[in-house]
Amino acid sequence: MSPKIKICGITNQKDAEFAVQEGADALGFVFYAQSPRYVQPAIAQHIIANLPPFVVTVGVFVNHDLDMVKRVFDDCGLSLAQLHGDESPGFCESLQRPVLRAIRLRDRRSYLALAEWKGRIGVRGFIIDAFSTTAYGGTGHTTDWSLAGEVARAVPMLLAGGLTPENVQEAICQVQPYGVDVSSGVEQSPGRKDPAKIRDFIQSVRLVC
Repeated sequence: MSPKIKICGITNQKDAEFAVQEGADALGFVFYAQSPRYVQPAIAQHIIANLPPFVVTVGVFVNHDLDMVKRVFDDCGLSLAQLHGDESPGFCESLQRPVLRAIRLRDRRSYLALAEWKGRIGVRGFIIDAFSTTAYGGTGHTTDWSLAGEVARAVPMLLAGGLTPENVQEAICQVQPYGVDVSSGVEQSPGRKDPAKIRDFIQSVRLVC
């Protein structure tokens, strides 16, 4: 079975519809205001309301207030909340909504964070992203695929970090993730997707080893 595909950093209806048309399984909407891919909740709500059924919608949150996450999750009709900051497992359990927990993989010590979250109520899986000292995600830096492969054998995870149409097949063959998560690798500019790159990325995943 081919890995699931999440196209993250969606900011407009055109990009959302094209990604779904090409076969994306999930779309990500970034609600972190410091991100160049930030989308206002009202705009995301409108985009999501006009998507076809069975598309998974993921809201990306970074150290947001609990009530704000709950409100945006419910108002937008999200499928999952992606916690990409320094949130605690207790925050997740208080959220009472299904969660993808992002782990920025620096070295094997990052496994401690993974173990802390594994099995927690509401945690449906993990996003494994590249570590950065300057940003919480969307850096275009490539994750350590060797370490990520160890994670993939332990928990359901989506591989993120520096994926492109050119390298995604090699990444999947090495890591064997449940899914892949791409943002900057299919863009014309931050927040604006490149249709040709989206098509090439999805085709590359579908034809993987």
